[in-house]
Amino acid sequence: MSFFQRVIFIFIIVSIFASSAFSQTSWVPNKVKASGDLITVYFTSSDKGWIAGDDGYLASTIDGGRNWKKKDIGTTESINEIYFRNDDNGYLVAGKKMFITKDGGENWRETRIYRLNDFPNGSPEFLSIRFANKKRGIVIGSILDRKGENVVDSLVMRTEDGGESWVRVTVPSKTELYHLDFVGDNYCWIVGDGGLILASTDGGASFVKQKSGTDKDLYNVDFRDEKEGYAVGSKGTILRTEDGGNFWRSVRTSFASTFMRVDFADDKNGWIVGYDGTILRSNDKGKSWVKQESRTVDRLYGLYMTKKYGYAVGGNGVILQYQK
Repeated sequence: MSFFQRVIFIFIIVSIFASSAFSQTSWVPNKVKASGDLITVYFTSSDKGWIAGDDGYLASTIDGGRNWKKKDIGTTESINEIYFRNDDNGYLVAGKKMFITKDGGENWRETRIYRLNDFPNGSPEFLSIRFANKKRGIVIGSILDRKGENVVDSLVMRTEDGGESWVRVTVPSKTELYHLDFVGDNYCWIVGDGGLILASTDGGASFVKQKSGTDKDLYNVDFRDEKEGYAVGSKGTILRTEDGGNFWRSVRTSFASTFMRVDFADDKNGWIVGYDGTILRSNDKGKSWVKQESRTVDRLYGLYMTKKYGYAVGGNGVILQYQK
């Protein structure tokens, strides 16, 4: 064997082992006794985190997910998202309710962010909440008809005082809005039904539509900075942009599952979770994706990733912990 052939042979062997290491199983399953599905997960440190979902289920851990303690906050509404802007100040949305904590989740209080006559033709349903800074935040969702069955309008509300008061923002949409993400104080994106993407450059005071290039429902959006972002949705939809959403490119894969969450831990490494226990991973800024072994067939709805640890949650109380 010539020197050149030996070099090629070594390169192939190294590539095979690198590929194997990249795609190997790194998710450890666990379960909690929840009455339904877990929808959202959020960690404020490697030890302290929260999970939430159907029927008002809320639980926390202080030992990195080894044990979970249920927390009763007095609601049976499904908790759609939980979010902390720092160790102490957290928010969760459950149906038409919002709860705030200022002591790291020891105590939660319901806060009324609208008046009963604000929505005479229906009722609000909040699905996602994010804060740009200490004062500025946005909550989104939809307005349902009086029977609570059909979406009659989009809903975006904005606060400039840390969540004590909220004002509705008019947006160019009437469809259901699922998720939002902030970058800095001023850049914000929202995704929703029918491939809808809304963008703001003024802190959520106004929004414009972006061309997503798809009519598939988009359930989650994640931006790394003002330029680079990702969105995922139904029937294997993965979108990425490198210019703030002026142009969205579809990423084609062989995976047709509905994707519910996308989360990048750094500029290169990202994960996607969805139906049938699907977990995908990318190490090239979302240009390509590799399927990982999840050890579950339950639908995965929630995802929280950092460089050192991560968690996914889903149907029947399933919790998956990522081990690097």
